[in-house]
Amino acid sequence: MYFLIILVVESLYFKIAIYYNILDKPNERSSHMESTIRGGGIVYIVAAVIVLFTNQMHWIMIAGLLIIGTISFVDDRITLPSRVRIIFHLLAVTLLFYALDLSSIFSAFGIAVLYIIIVGIINAYNFMDGINGITGLYSLVLLCSLQYVNLHIKFVETDLIWLPILASIVFLWFNFRKKAVCFAGDVGSISIAYWILFLLLKVIIVTNNYSYALFLLIYGLDTVSTIIFRLIRKENITLAHRSHFYQYLANERKIGHIYIAFGYSLTQLLLIFIVLILNPLSIIKVVLISTISFIIFIVIRFKIQGKQNLLKLPVNAG
Repeated sequence: MYFLIILVVESLYFKIAIYYNILDKPNERSSHMESTIRGGGIVYIVAAVIVLFTNQMHWIMIAGLLIIGTISFVDDRITLPSRVRIIFHLLAVTLLFYALDLSSIFSAFGIAVLYIIIVGIINAYNFMDGINGITGLYSLVLLCSLQYVNLHIKFVETDLIWLPILASIVFLWFNFRKKAVCFAGDVGSISIAYWILFLLLKVIIVTNNYSYALFLLIYGLDTVSTIIFRLIRKENITLAHRSHFYQYLANERKIGHIYIAFGYSLTQLLLIFIVLILNPLSIIKVVLISTISFIIFIVIRFKIQGKQNLLKLPVNAG
């Protein structure tokens, strides 16, 4: 029944989006050439509302998700100043921390560092949403993996994972194709990032096992390496760009979006499989695996993209 509710609301939203011209038009950051419905990721807001009515236990987290999702939807419609977005992001993350009672676990300094990390990951997840299928499929892999863990180590009610899984499936039906019917928009990528981070933090706290942080490794490798290369090229990292590795594969190598999305998601799934086999891992081993993976990823980028592209500005830049 929940699946049908999400599907019906998504279909109704398409009609509203077309009527009010809520479209994603190609720009310098885009990897698409045609205007497409923006905000299809509203399915995660619908799933959150269902949770609110069926399980009030997590209302604080859901309230935070609705806050960050709503401001993201507004930003999809009218571009908001970055300071406005960050205020709402910090408010939502504060509710997330309160829901997890992190103040009883970390010091004030630790909480401050966590604010930077969590807000950074949320925005990184959003930046990775640039081609068809990648956000929905990658999120589906993470959610299914977390549900697998949850069935063995109960850390949260199963519906709190099943509902975003259903939302991801509905979204993928319209997005995981050569010509997407809709894009997630900030409302989708940021909302699901928030939801997944809640689940990851929850399982880490319950199990006292930081190896679950590796569930986000592939997105982390692309994001961190891209930031480093942009800094080396002395680019303004706050400006829109198409410098991510997945964007290079889509735009310069002309590899199909669904193949890239599948490749990223499958690689992350394989890494999760390895993590679960080796579980539990100490923090030192988590750092070691991350470091080795980062080195391998950098080598792959140099091999495929070339030193000239990665370390120097394009000839026509500026």
